Amino acid sequence: MIGFIGLRIMGKPMARNLMKAGKELMVYDVEPAALAQMTGEGCKAAKSCREIAENCDVMILMLPNSPHVEAAVLGEDGVLEGIGKGAVLIDMSSIAPASSQKVAAKVAEKGGHMLDAPVSGGEPKAIEGTLAIMVGGEEEIFEKVKDLLLIMGSSAVYVGPIGSGNVTKLANQIIVALNIAAMSEALVLSRKAGVDPEKVYQAIRGGLAGSTVLDAKAPMALAGNFKPGFRIELHIKDIDNALQTAHDVGVPLPLTSGVFEIMQALKVAGKEKNDHSGIVEFYEQLAAVRVKG
Repeated sequence: MIGFIGLRIMGKPMARNLMKAGKELMVYDVEPAALAQMTGEGCKAAKSCREIAENCDVMILMLPNSPHVEAAVLGEDGVLEGIGKGAVLIDMSSIAPASSQKVAAKVAEKGGHMLDAPVSGGEPKAIEGTLAIMVGGEEEIFEKVKDLLLIMGSSAVYVGPIGSGNVTKLANQIIVALNIAAMSEALVLSRKAGVDPEKVYQAIRGGLAGSTVLDAKAPMALAGNFKPGFRIELHIKDIDNALQTAHDVGVPLPLTSGVFEIMQALKVAGKEKNDHSGIVEFYEQLAAVRVKG
């Protein structure tokens, strides 16, 4: 039986894909409604993270941030209180690398193994089962669970020791944020200069400026549709972790700091639950123009 902790926007479809593949799941979430929905679909409910650990040799976490992971694993009735020797904890949350290392050390003291395996692709890819998964930890353990990961993702790449997965995710989030910001500037410029942004997008998407980010987010900006696949508030969390990690190792991130403040401004404006494609709204306000025709 596989344990799954965290059943929200990302965790729920990931758990469903495991069920579709024939895996038996025991699940837990602090939100009763989220737990009830998944148990209604055939999962076995647990009353705590500890109960998950007592019954499962492989456990998956999908939680918002470092404090949530530490509470679920190290806190009262947490995973650590029930984990067995040889058990594998796969943390697919996006958290600070230092937190991954802290939790993994405690898991190792109990004879368990931990992988940090954050994902990229947002809710659409979670639903499709085509997430990109970046993994840190013991390579031997990664190989044992790789097939399980590939039920939830189209790729699962081992990148190094524990914490490496989250360093990779932070690098990913930097690139995504800066891509969206650059796209936003370009589309706003196009509209203000009197050129149809939709035509600009179609003209450049096949060239060097084309990217997965552009194809995913430009149509949302053009439609003024900011229904979240990945919320601004979650990207703020990731960039905050990136900046803290960078400062700890002595790496200045001037461009990342700039887009972080743009997202903070959107949060102040009450837009933190919008999709991160909504970064375009910051530029629209500066230029007094709407990209949407």
